[in-house]
Amino acid sequence: MKAKGLDRIDIKILAALQEDGRMTVQALSELVGLTARPCLERVRRLEKSGLIRRYAALLDLAAFDLVAVIAEIGLEHLHKQAQSKFEKRLAAEPAVVECWEVSGTYDYIARIVCPSLGAYQELTNGWIEDPAMGVARVVSNVVLREVRSFNGLPVPSARQKRLS
Repeated sequence: MKAKGLDRIDIKILAALQEDGRMTVQALSELVGLTARPCLERVRRLEKSGLIRRYAALLDLAAFDLVAVIAEIGLEHLHKQAQSKFEKRLAAEPAVVECWEVSGTYDYIARIVCPSLGAYQELTNGWIEDPAMGVARVVSNVVLREVRSFNGLPVPSARQKRLS
């Protein structure tokens, strides 16, 4: 199922579940104007298709007294083998909570969460000092405060779908 094949009810389901992933099927079905059974079938279809990847609880970073850093990472050599080694190492590191391969001055941007700046520095110094990682440079942007957090993807409204 491609996102283009969604109808207005699918879009309402996706928007509602992004807002509250713990919503009961009964509450969801009332919100989107279906009975519970067809609503559940649609949710399962959306899950099976991969449009709904998973459900998660979003935690408050400040409540845990952690430091977040946005790191711009440049590799020494940009070839498949070097990228693969680097990406596997990052995927295995719990402090790396998100990472994207990007275009531009740097090769990757990662959001890293550590108990302190010292722990972050130790982590990134380890990457730079390890020749197998192939990291040439890391530019660190310490998060001072959250202005807006990720609360889900922008799901087009039924009206927007009609216009496209």
